[in-house]
Order: sequence, then structure tokens, then C-alpha cells
Amino acid sequence: MNELADLSYALDTFYFLICGVLVMWMAAGFSMLEAGLVRSKNTAEILTKNIALFAIACTMYLLVGYYIMYSSSAGGFLPNLGFLIGTENSVDAVTAGGDDAPYYSMRSDFFFQVVFVATAMSIVSGAVAERMKLWAFLAFAVVMTAFIYPVSGYWTWGGGWLSEVGYSDYAGSGIVHLAGAAAALAGVLVLGPRKGKYGKDGSIHAIPGANMPLATLGTFILWMGWFGFNGGSELKMSDISSANNVAQVFVNTNAAAAGGVLAALILAKLWFRKADLTMALNGALAGLVAITADPLSPSALGAAVIGAVGGVIVVASIVTLDKLKLDDPVGAISVHGVVGIWGVLAVPLTNGDASFGAQLIGIVGIFGWVFVASLVVWLVLKAIMGIRVSEEEEYEGVDIAECGLEAYPEFSVKK
Repeated sequence: MNELADLSYALDTFYFLICGVLVMWMAAGFSMLEAGLVRSKNTAEILTKNIALFAIACTMYLLVGYYIMYSSSAGGFLPNLGFLIGTENSVDAVTAGGDDAPYYSMRSDFFFQVVFVATAMSIVSGAVAERMKLWAFLAFAVVMTAFIYPVSGYWTWGGGWLSEVGYSDYAGSGIVHLAGAAAALAGVLVLGPRKGKYGKDGSIHAIPGANMPLATLGTFILWMGWFGFNGGSELKMSDISSANNVAQVFVNTNAAAAGGVLAALILAKLWFRKADLTMALNGALAGLVAITADPLSPSALGAAVIGAVGGVIVVASIVTLDKLKLDDPVGAISVHGVVGIWGVLAVPLTNGDASFGAQLIGIVGIFGWVFVASLVVWLVLKAIMGIRVSEEEEYEGVDIAECGLEAYPEFSVKK
């Protein structure tokens, strides 16, 4: 490489790594958001889930997931399972240079991808909160991050059959967010709702979270981390075109989140006669999920509109899922699943290279695979070890039952 190429390589590698760090910071955002939206007696357990799932995701993706996702033949359906017979894992590759070399270190690519799979798994933890056994959840995390997510990831970003049919998903509204929501939905269906959430007469009983400041902090952390999530998906910034694209992606990501907040807040005021903070928080996340499928093509105003539609959709979806008795304590299925579908379908509105047909095929393919595979795993875990805590443990809180400690011990009433 000449000196200019060396500098570009170093800059792009550094940018990729820093964006990966921002996405890793989203793990803190999910932890704070979920800790704020569950009851205080379940806080320590949800935090344990979040740090453990991150460690599991990083380890399983290192061992097998990255290989499955990026070592298979182009246009294929079945992933390469060469790791089973000791084939070298491509995560260890380090670019040596040359005319055909990529513009960043392959290890920086692995780091950026591994925090994405952790994000997909984080979506599941909030939806099944307050009534799932910790170790059953962690067992599912092993399968999800080692195999389920990498297979659909191979179909798309790995150059598999969905990529061949023209499915377009810049940073993963479908590949990451819809996948996480599909796994969460399967878990919620097998698990059932929390005790006391729904009355025998069909009534819906709100179960408020314990810490709204913490939930708000988590949302802002996620908003910040999303600049790495979407901005890093440009993959480079060492030339004028790429740098301009990164700037556009950042502006659009921010505009969509703002549009989501405003739309959700206004709809909540009109619908519930109250400025519901939880809806505003989910509106921000919905705007971010909606723009993730293509944060580059729209204008800034167009991105705000896409985010605003996501904010409206998420409020309607949360209410609808409650009426269907699908208990999702943090609204993860609505935010990442329902709005993820909207984000994928919105791509052809501003990107002439995308088609609604290919986008629909991608939605069906990703959701179908992840939901069915997850449902099988959840049912197997239920048969082998059980996935739900006892009614007494749920009443007393899973902090003591699963972790042997409380997040807020000074506020507990001792018998």
C-alpha cells in the first residue's frame, strides 16, 4: 500500500471500531431501559440477563456464528457448517494489504458484527421479563446467537438467497430488529403473560415500571449508540463520498428518532388524554428502528416522516398486543418487530434500487425462520428444564429466586 492507502485503511478501521464501541454501549441502554420498565423486585435479574447475554453473544459468535454468517457460498440457502470439522474460523483473518484488500481490518468487521448479534438478543430479554427462568433464557441465547441469527444473517448480509433476490436492509431493521422481535414473540407465546396482567373478564391491568428516570436514560443511551449502529453500516468514511454519506446517515437517524418521539407523544395525548412518557420513549426507539433499513436515501425531512410513522405505529401496536393478551413489559415486539416491518417496507419509497416484492420476501423469510426456529427451541427448553418461574417466585420477585439479591434492598419490607 502507498501512504495514502495506509492512512485510509487505518482511518476506516478506526471508524469501524469506534462505531462498534457505540453499538456495544447500546447494551447499557437496553439494560437501563429494561431495568426502568420492570418492577423493582425484578431489577437485578434483568440486569444479570443483559450482561450475561452480551457475554454469551460475543462468545458464541466468535466460536461459530461469524463463520456461519460469512463463510458460506453466495446465493445459497444452507449455511457452511465447516466449523464442525475444524475448518479455520475467518474471524482470525487479518488483512495483509494488496490491491484486492478490503478497506478495513477483518477483525474490525468481526467486532462490529458481534455487537449487532448482541443487540438482536437484547430485544428478547425485555419481552420475557419478570417471569422467565434465568438459565432457560441464557440457554436460548446460546442457540440464538450461535445459529438462528447467523443463518438469516448469511441469507442477507452474508450474500445468501435473500441478498440475491434484492432484499435491501442498510443497517438491519429486518435483519437485526425483526429477528430479535420474532424470537421474543415465540418466547412470549410459550411463556404466557405475567400473573395479574389480564383479568378473567378480559380487562387489562397496567403493571408500571419502577424507575422512569432509568428508562429515560436507557433510551438516550440507545439513541446515542444508534449513530454507531447506522453510521458504521456505511463501512468506511475515508473518501469524500463516504464521509458525506456518514453525515447524511447521522442526520437522518437523529431526525427519525425525533419524529418518532413527537408522533407517539401527540397520539398518546389524543388517545389517552395524557402525555405518556413510556409511549414517548418507545416512539424514539420506533423512529430509530424505522430508519435503520435505509438511513441514507431519504432527505432529513423524509427521515423525520418515516420515524413519525413508526411512532404512530408503535403506540397502536402496543395497545393492540395488550388486547391480544400478548404480555410484553417493555414493548419490544412492537418497537422492533412491527415497526421493523414498516422500516423494511419504507425503503423503496426513497431508494429506487429496492422493490416492495423483494422487501416482502425478506420480511417473510427472516420472520418465518427466526420465529419457527425460536419456537422449537423454547418448546424444547420448556420440556427439558421449564422456562417459567413458580407462581410464588413470580409474586416475590425473581431477584431473590434467581440471583439471591435485590437491586434495592433498603426499600424491601422484611418479614
